[in-house]
Amino acid sequence: MVIYKFGGTSVGSPERMREVEAIITRTGETKIVVLSAVSGVTNALVRIAEASEARELVLAEQELEALDHMYYPFLTTLFHKEATQQQGKQILDESNRTIRQTLTGEWEDEFRKIILAQGELVSTQWFHLLLKESGIDSVLLPALEFMRTNAEGEPDVAYTSDKLSQMLALYPGIPLFITQGYICRNHQGAIDNLKRGGSDYTATLMGAALKADEIQIWTDIDGVHNNDPRVVSETHPIRFMSYREAAELAYFGAKILHPSCVIPAEVALVPIRLKNTMQPEAPGTLISLRSSSQAITAVAAKDGITVIKIYSHRMFMAYGFLRRVFEVFEKYRTPLDMITTSEVAVSLTIDFTDHMHEIIRELKQFGEVEWEGEHTILCVVGDNLIKRPGIAQRVFAAIEKMPIRMISYGGSRHNISILIPENYKREALIQLNTLF
Repeated sequence: MVIYKFGGTSVGSPERMREVEAIITRTGETKIVVLSAVSGVTNALVRIAEASEARELVLAEQELEALDHMYYPFLTTLFHKEATQQQGKQILDESNRTIRQTLTGEWEDEFRKIILAQGELVSTQWFHLLLKESGIDSVLLPALEFMRTNAEGEPDVAYTSDKLSQMLALYPGIPLFITQGYICRNHQGAIDNLKRGGSDYTATLMGAALKADEIQIWTDIDGVHNNDPRVVSETHPIRFMSYREAAELAYFGAKILHPSCVIPAEVALVPIRLKNTMQPEAPGTLISLRSSSQAITAVAAKDGITVIKIYSHRMFMAYGFLRRVFEVFEKYRTPLDMITTSEVAVSLTIDFTDHMHEIIRELKQFGEVEWEGEHTILCVVGDNLIKRPGIAQRVFAAIEKMPIRMISYGGSRHNISILIPENYKREALIQLNTLF
């Protein structure tokens, strides 16, 4: 069993969708194909949901019509037979009816999730129709029947494993299954999702639940690169890296992977292979127990960081102070990225600022508080960095002329994290690429 996941750009046009069809039919092993929404559709659905929630119904209808104008050329090009085109149109019409139901009556919070789910529901049903038109047997597995989160909002892997195994057992001899990424139900049965980029997460959760032979994530780039190719011109793909190296890079800015998706694969020891839809023969990146064996594997950058500093003489020789500080962030469900402390101060960073004012107000009870946005975390990842003398010195030499606001080294075996102002990001990535 192999899990294949294709993102929005991989199914972003009829031609790309047919390329996906060619990729998954090259080999005969049993496979489950996880699809994202067509590229650009989720953003359009977000606009529809925002207009609907604001009860700007005319705007919501206009956005829905604009989405249809994007969909219809796709539909008529994707299917060759008129009967299949009609079936595809019926799928789209049903999706539109579901969306329009949220435009009447009082707004409910669940409506946003229902609207956002339509992208994956349409793309997978269309792809299933495409395979049918091509004479390829496949089964469409509704993700809403097996993907669920628990009361804490975390994926319920045991539930997924049980339900998915039961569903697959109903189709003995069928080698190909299609399902939706991103969407799920919560513990109360309402439609929910795994946040943006969650199709990666769906694929690795399924791979872990089924103890798959491999999880393949197909995108528009040939694996994880050693630096950001959007910023640095001379980069190259990393052929092998460990789960931990990949997790560090994903969390700190490498856009090719969802930050949470490595965890279930590592727990189940299922390898993840990152492949390029446009270059299917390229080897890509294999993520497993095998490390890169490189002192510096790759560099990533995470933007949109806010640094918060708390000064308090009550910290000196005191216990329980940090616990009370962390409880503020826990109360507002705001994750922390970096933390440094001294005898009378603590500095930390966040990238989720929806509750910034409430957090600052509560932190002021502990002492003087300062905060500043527009920072970047540079993440330098390598194989067992803390056991390699001189690496930290070389990293800091590369950025010696830049203002460094925070450093985190030693908390992870594989990562040096450095906080700098955002406007130094480009120069820092280029300098680090030149050095290593």
